Amino acid sequence: MDQTRLTESPEYTAAREELRLAEIELMRHREEVAALRRKLPVGAAVSDYVFLEGPRLLTGGDAPVTEVRLSALFTAPDRPLVIYQMMFGKAQVTPCPMCTMWIDGFSGVARHIAQNVDFAIAAAADPAPLRAHARARGWDSLRLLSCGDSTFKYDLGSEDAEGGQDSAISVFTLGPDGAPRHNYTVHPRMSEEIDERGIDLLAPVWHILDLTPQGRGDWYAQLDYAAVGSSR
Repeated sequence: MDQTRLTESPEYTAAREELRLAEIELMRHREEVAALRRKLPVGAAVSDYVFLEGPRLLTGGDAPVTEVRLSALFTAPDRPLVIYQMMFGKAQVTPCPMCTMWIDGFSGVARHIAQNVDFAIAAAADPAPLRAHARARGWDSLRLLSCGDSTFKYDLGSEDAEGGQDSAISVFTLGPDGAPRHNYTVHPRMSEEIDERGIDLLAPVWHILDLTPQGRGDWYAQLDYAAVGSSR
């Protein structure tokens, strides 16, 4: 199958065909993994955690903060709820650059996500610094929750007893009784040997880098860059 109308060398054509077939197999395997995820049994019942939330709009520094329970984040009984757990707060005194990159991406597609699921960002940071970081990044389409006063992140494995933070993404559903239940959680660390690849599928940055001859290398996201196009 031709990918372009360019005249390539026989060596290139053969290697590209081998790659195409491998990409097809990868796609099929991803579908198999997704099917296993969909077949998970009903997960554990979870506490109806209380979060602190400011208004969606990021204007105004003294906007009121209200309490919202996990069950109230569902907009319909049959809609899943997805929560990204950010590394910010407690022992993580500054926002995680990599989490920030992930959430930058979520912000751009929030309106599309909302057609199918409810989505929110939770962090241990207090509402004021979380809101300030969101304002600096332009996250005006995301629901931002402070959970530092609850055991939410600890229970989901994205916080340790000393307040050290990790990222994770979790899916919840509502049971027939209206109580929230855990469906699925995944962390960047997949094993002792695989430290930071568990949620890569959620960030397009990695996939674009993986298309290139140099790949992703040792590049790491930062909160700001010296110049457009800078690699560090």
